[in-house]
Amino acid sequence: MPDLLTRPQLNRALLARQHLLERSPGSGLEMVDHLVGLQAQNAWSPYVGLWSRVAGFRTEELAAAFWDRSVTRIAVMRSTIHLVTAADALLLPGLVAPLHAKDLLVNAQHSAALRTLDVTEVTAAARALVEEEPRVTTELGRLLAQRWPDVAPSTLAYAARGTLPLVQVPPRGVWGRSGATTWTTAWTWFGPEQAAAAPDLTDPGVLAAEQERLVRRYLAAFGPASVADLQNWSGLTGMRAVVDRLDLVRYRAEPSPGAVREREVLDLPGLPLPDPDVRAPVRFLADYDNVLLGHADRTRIISPEHRPYLASPNGVVPATFLLDGRVAGTWDVPRDPKVRGPVTLTVRPFARPTAEQRDELQAEAEALVELMASTADQRRVVVVEPD
Repeated sequence: MPDLLTRPQLNRALLARQHLLERSPGSGLEMVDHLVGLQAQNAWSPYVGLWSRVAGFRTEELAAAFWDRSVTRIAVMRSTIHLVTAADALLLPGLVAPLHAKDLLVNAQHSAALRTLDVTEVTAAARALVEEEPRVTTELGRLLAQRWPDVAPSTLAYAARGTLPLVQVPPRGVWGRSGATTWTTAWTWFGPEQAAAAPDLTDPGVLAAEQERLVRRYLAAFGPASVADLQNWSGLTGMRAVVDRLDLVRYRAEPSPGAVREREVLDLPGLPLPDPDVRAPVRFLADYDNVLLGHADRTRIISPEHRPYLASPNGVVPATFLLDGRVAGTWDVPRDPKVRGPVTLTVRPFARPTAEQRDELQAEAEALVELMASTADQRRVVVVEPD
């Protein structure tokens, strides 16, 4: 019978693979590749994610990577915006294409109008427009509406986003800069040489091999994990067949609170599992951080009683922090890195921390506010006492 893994074991394994137990000595770009991208709905989020995971990370490193086209922001897993490497920008959209295709058929706002169109014609027209020059969303929709005047421009732009690998070009995403979301294709942005080197996913054998590699990369960054976890992270279905082709280690996982059955979780052979009692330092996470969204069962890092603190009507996942490896509160700070006046980072624990935890929390928060507001005249941290 496979070994049983407890929630503390799963927690420490996840933190180790996310480099939240010990910061990596490598580069930010290496971390982006290891994590298969970082959530990037907000431009500042990946900077915090990398700061918490990479020793000595500097915002200039990631900003430069945008300009030299080593990284970009693009919709991939779960059809959400991620910061990914150039190689993944040319690979991942093809792997998650079934997710985007399904969404175009069922999207409540756009699917009815899209069913009246030849979407392949919209795709071709949109590609020509954004490859001619990068376009903001509204301009792209307006230009497409000249050909399809009976369809809302926003729907036409949505069809383009769902059928093309559209990247957001700088200065969008660059630390200290701002700009409207402006799109071109990954093929144009990274050039014909890199595009030609990308795997040909129209070849069934290549597609199968890349799906298997995606599973291995996921487990290296998020495992041990179940098939349901993998599917929740990627947004894809039918991944059991891919998993079953691989030589993986199989474990039993301790049932979640309220569940009656153990779950099967999978892992790569030879990957170590940390001692569940190893110390986990305070870590600050950005909103929508990968570590919070990488599993269907998130009890390894979020206690059920704390889930309501993270719920919001519009689905926003707030910026959080970890105490002893688990989500223990939220934080916020003014997001403009060019602000000159006093800046306060506010920390809101769910429960009263111990004196030792409070000291560590204060020190880590002070380091974070230096990152978030390096140009401010004054910076301070306020820890709000819970009720």
